[in-house]
Formats: sequence, structure tokens, C-alpha cells
Amino acid sequence: MPSTIPPPIALAPRVVVFDYGEVVSRSPSAADRAALVERAGADPERFWPAYWAHRDGLDQGSTSIGEYWALVARDLGLALGPIDVHELWAIDHRSWLSVDPGTLAVLHALSDGGTRLALLSNAGADFVGWLRHGSFAPLFERVFVSGELDLVKPSAEIYEHVVSELGIAASDLVFIDNKAVNVDGAVAVGGTGHVFTDAAALESWLRELAA
Repeated sequence: MPSTIPPPIALAPRVVVFDYGEVVSRSPSAADRAALVERAGADPERFWPAYWAHRDGLDQGSTSIGEYWALVARDLGLALGPIDVHELWAIDHRSWLSVDPGTLAVLHALSDGGTRLALLSNAGADFVGWLRHGSFAPLFERVFVSGELDLVKPSAEIYEHVVSELGIAASDLVFIDNKAVNVDGAVAVGGTGHVFTDAAALESWLRELAA
């Protein structure tokens, strides 16, 4: 059965800025996560702390893909060659390329209501093609990727950059993210924010805001 789009949501002159990972996209599946750990040849309990420990550098663009996996390998006591890195990158990258149909329906409702939309993601530059040219990309007026900006959420500078580039007052920024610390960062510069848990709660919150 085709997915339906809910009635329009009009929030102008506000601009709604969405995070990507685990908001527009679904979380990596258990199978995706298991495949990454298996390819690394690591203990799962040790793998994930090492995986996340160096993610900010990768997202900021200050750490290359090769450097990132070298740091993960160091923490795990593994020897990873270049072919290992290529395969690990591909498995990891694919795991973030899902979409949440509920969130996409909310995005379309906002767009149908004439609400301006943008995307702000903590992600490496290797995600730029997907985020800027995927099927959902035309919904967004601008796509901001931390790996291109040398800035990461929740720094005030990244929200200030987005506000400036969109040509709006900070009070017109509505920011949606699954991490409370990132929403707090947007609120700290004068915006409004919502911590994403699911599409239904997001839609309800947006309609209350519109009212």
C-alpha cells in the first residue's frame, strides 16, 4: 500500500532544519552492525566504543577515512590494511543509507505547507552526494554537512553559520535532532528545537508549533 502524506504544515517564516542520521534515516540495522563488527574481526563490546571515540574528527573533516579506521584499529589492537579499510568504509557507509518513511511524510507535509526546509548533518564529506543529490534532496533548500564546514554540532558556530546562510533570525530556526545536546546547541543560539524520537511525535509537535 502506498504511503500517504499528512495534511500540510505551514510554519513560515520559520525554517525547519533537520538532522539526517536516525531522523531522516533509520538507525543501522542489527545485521548492518553485525556485518561491520565481523569484518573488523573485533569483539562487539570493544568495537563500538572505539568506533564512536573518533567520529567527531571524521565528521568534522579533520580526520580522513583511512586515519579514522587506523585510530579504531589502534584502540582495538588490530592490524588493518588498505583493503580492510575500503571494505569497512563501504559496510559502514551503506548502513546509514536507509530512510524513515514517517519522517519523509512529515517533510512532504511541511513542504506542501510552504515551509522552508534545510538539512544539517554531522557527517563526513563522503556523504555529500547522497545528502545533496538523493531523491529527498529537492525537499531541502540547503544541505549543510559538517565535514565540509570544519564545524560539528553542537558548537554554536555551526548553527550561526546555518542561520546566516539561510538569511533568517535565530528565532526563526526550528531544529530537529535525535540528540538532546545538539538540540540544546540550537536553542542556545536563540532557536527552537525538538528531540526526535519518532515521526508521529514530531508531527504532533510541529502542528502545535504551527497553531
